[in-house]
Amino acid sequence: MRSAESSGGQRKRLRSAGAFVVCCVLLASSSSVWAIDRIEPKPKDLEKVGVTERLDEQVPLDIPFVESSGTPVTLAQYFDGKRPVILTLNYSNCARLCSLQLNGVFEALQRLDWDIGDKFQMITVSIDPEESPQRAQATKEKYLAVYNRPKAEEGWHCLVGKEPDIQRLAAAVGFGYVYVPETKQFAHTAVTMILTPTGRVSRYLYGIEYNPQTLRFALLEASQGKIGTTVERLLLNCYYYDAEAGRYGPAAVKIVRLGGVVTLVVLGSVLAVFWRREWRKTKHAGGSSDENAVSPASEPSPAEP
Repeated sequence: MRSAESSGGQRKRLRSAGAFVVCCVLLASSSSVWAIDRIEPKPKDLEKVGVTERLDEQVPLDIPFVESSGTPVTLAQYFDGKRPVILTLNYSNCARLCSLQLNGVFEALQRLDWDIGDKFQMITVSIDPEESPQRAQATKEKYLAVYNRPKAEEGWHCLVGKEPDIQRLAAAVGFGYVYVPETKQFAHTAVTMILTPTGRVSRYLYGIEYNPQTLRFALLEASQGKIGTTVERLLLNCYYYDAEAGRYGPAAVKIVRLGGVVTLVVLGSVLAVFWRREWRKTKHAGGSSDENAVSPASEPSPAEP
């Protein structure tokens, strides 16, 4: 009897231990879920960092800046109504992000057969009001040495300015940034903006790597067909911008429509050639029969009896 009671007690203790382990596992898993679901609030210093897209917003073109060459300018000088403009907001003493972003932009530009200063222009505005034109020029020369295109010197404009003017431009395009005194750096987002030839915001491209086709389509779209070949403009009609993916993707409906138009054009051209040939044949055959016909005046008169 004692043996049976002992074995029964052992079973109870095992069941209790098992239940305890299960409870511990459940508590651990639930606490991990709670930890995952918990969202830490963004530090107050970084609440303003980010991008608020202001598509079709007109950039104030009267904002004054200073070229890296030391020449005072306004933004209006870089918008000619024909060529789109690439805009980046960076600063030369950025610890890492700005360099990565500009590296990505120029890697994509090197894979385009369009040159800065030819089909489009580029503006880089320093968000650091303490940056000097000489420092901006050093950054410009570093990238131009790698890019090595003939018109890039005149087509890429590195600008510095006063804090109110920088903030005015940043607010117009929805670019949020803050200075962090602890690190003596600016917190900001890596984003490249495409502006129309008249200075309106056309597209935001995010990240530090850029697909050359996406960059090409963004410039083509911003130019409203004023740059690029006819084939490229037609090809753009087959694509749409996927904001979540950050690139242009094929639009099935547009492709089908364009395919139908192309088919009609080709079929119409073939039929036109066919009908033209048939008309020429008919005309030639009619002319030949007229030449072979004998007119009444030339017919021999019947022999007199």
